[in-house]
Amino acid sequence: MSQRVTIDPVTRIEGHLRVDVEVDGGKVKKAWASGQMWRGVENILIGRDPRDAWAITQRICGVCTTVHALASVRSVENALQLELPVNAQYIRNMIILAHAVHDHIVHFYHLSALDWVDVTSALKADPAKAASLAESLSSWSGNGKAEFTKVKERLSGFVGTGQLGIFTNGYWGHPAMKLPPEVNLIAVAHYLQALEVQRHANKVVSILGGKTPHIQNVVVGGVANALAVDSQAVLTVERLLAVKDWIDQLADFVKNVYLIDVAVVGGFYPEWTQIGRGIVDYISVPDIPLDGRNTEFALPGGHIAGGDLASFKQIKTHDDAYFKDGVSESVKHSWYEGGKGPLHPYKGETRPQYTDFQDDGKYSWLKSPTFYDKPMQVGPLPRVLAMVAAEHKPTIDYATHALELVSTVAKTKVGIDALHSTIGRHAARAVACA
Repeated sequence: MSQRVTIDPVTRIEGHLRVDVEVDGGKVKKAWASGQMWRGVENILIGRDPRDAWAITQRICGVCTTVHALASVRSVENALQLELPVNAQYIRNMIILAHAVHDHIVHFYHLSALDWVDVTSALKADPAKAASLAESLSSWSGNGKAEFTKVKERLSGFVGTGQLGIFTNGYWGHPAMKLPPEVNLIAVAHYLQALEVQRHANKVVSILGGKTPHIQNVVVGGVANALAVDSQAVLTVERLLAVKDWIDQLADFVKNVYLIDVAVVGGFYPEWTQIGRGIVDYISVPDIPLDGRNTEFALPGGHIAGGDLASFKQIKTHDDAYFKDGVSESVKHSWYEGGKGPLHPYKGETRPQYTDFQDDGKYSWLKSPTFYDKPMQVGPLPRVLAMVAAEHKPTIDYATHALELVSTVAKTKVGIDALHSTIGRHAARAVACA
């Protein structure tokens, strides 16, 4: 018997996502994913000074703010064919990377990890054994017996009161949970430590960007950061050294905790490497510009067809014709006036036309982008696969390290194909951070 299930809103994201599924015999037969909030940022921008666009567009979201700000200001600069001061690029790069590391840490530990971690099981753990195991995997200073003992006592206090606080809605004791008590204790400790570590990334964004969320330092043509050695109102040497220290602490956590934890979870749940494969046509653009005209980048990008890394076609600049000419957006199932077919973003229209939720008609405020008429997967996984295909050595090194650890824990060889999965996307985020 077919049944309709609606989840609205879907939690653990910022936004207003609704998912409808038709289930028959325990299997999903049909599904709809829809954005349920009208934002209209394109319409808000009409008639405004383009130099203000970045400040407005970043307010489409309270989490992924800097990416919208920088994509918007880059668009204006690209239209004007501006060359930026390289120091301005470096400041922007540090902001966007710090924000990315922050979001990936929070995404794994505080939004996803409790799907695999049985918090109450950690009460059965031996802190000494947990410390021995953790210290065998990395040199992280927070892996000692004293730290794990303190976390266990803190957790016992939660459970003793019957109020699990942040751990209330977990799958405690579920038979699908596979982590041993000591690994659960390590994971809970790292969950709590990650709450502190992610603040370092926010401090970097705040100091360099003026505030967070919604940075305030961007201008068309560069950034509004003044540098001086004799004024606390600008970027001083002391503040830059503080930024460096926070970046170093983030690097320590990412390489000695985050990357390892994701790999260990993948090793204990190898079946998750077969779940969530989805679309395997991938696209990412090069990023972290190292010159003033966005022609040299620290991170390569490109297009991969059918999940085959041998098909990789590099996108070399933000003005690459192959990329620029291939993107279009459809409003066939979106609450906008249409009838003209998919349109290139330069020619796109945003004219709202709301109806009820129509299964075979319009049901979402989101437009549907395609690349040469095909849907693409974007995000950390396409970025990491593109960098591997482009023979980007740091990416290859960290991806290899993660997959080797997964293989050791799972006691079976796990290759790069495992990244085409739900847990693989987590691994891609960790590799990208490293």
